[in-house]
Amino acid sequence: MTIWAIVPVKPLRRAKTRLADVLTSDQRYQLAEMMLRQVLAVLDSAPQITGTLVISRDPEALSIARDMGARTIQESSASDLNPALTRATEIIRVWGAGATLIIPADLPFVNVADIAAIAHQGRNGPCVVISKDLAGLGTNALLVRPPGLITYAYGEDSYTLHTEAAQRAGAAVYTYDSDSLMLDIDVPEDLVRYNQLVGNGEFTLLTRMLPDISISPSDMPTTGGNNG
Repeated sequence: MTIWAIVPVKPLRRAKTRLADVLTSDQRYQLAEMMLRQVLAVLDSAPQITGTLVISRDPEALSIARDMGARTIQESSASDLNPALTRATEIIRVWGAGATLIIPADLPFVNVADIAAIAHQGRNGPCVVISKDLAGLGTNALLVRPPGLITYAYGEDSYTLHTEAAQRAGAAVYTYDSDSLMLDIDVPEDLVRYNQLVGNGEFTLLTRMLPDISISPSDMPTTGGNNG
């Protein structure tokens, strides 16, 4: 079984704008870079992953990815997420991939156990394995076997759209629920949880982000990932 991971990366210096009230631009860049490195390190250490392909319009992100052993695609400034993922999928199909696993770069707490569990659920095709975001509406991880089985629908309510696309394709659909995969980092409330988890010391490529936000979740806006 060959699984290629695809990691879409937004420009690091324009990432996490919804954290602008609590982090400086340099801090947001640092956070985005750390999360990218952490995700790539996890994928590199997961035995189920044959290789990783990073797609981005950001030369800095692509340079980091190559330094960490990933292959890269330079996207144009006009490229949108779904067409970019489709292009990347066509490339890994040429490389002989049996399945693709899409993992955005802002899921810093994905771990090898998550990768193993998703790969196990998706061991027989045709199938789709979806890991939902915290709101239960978006798609935080998506395994598709074989690659190109469904049309990507990242955006509003993508969990439902990906599920319906898989059903139309006659594929089995599995949902993988994971606390570590649910947490993407977009709003200050997410950063509170990020600091708490990093403080546990399990993530060597991540550090706590100042300021040390300790706002009660009841005072914060409802979180919502933008992975779709």
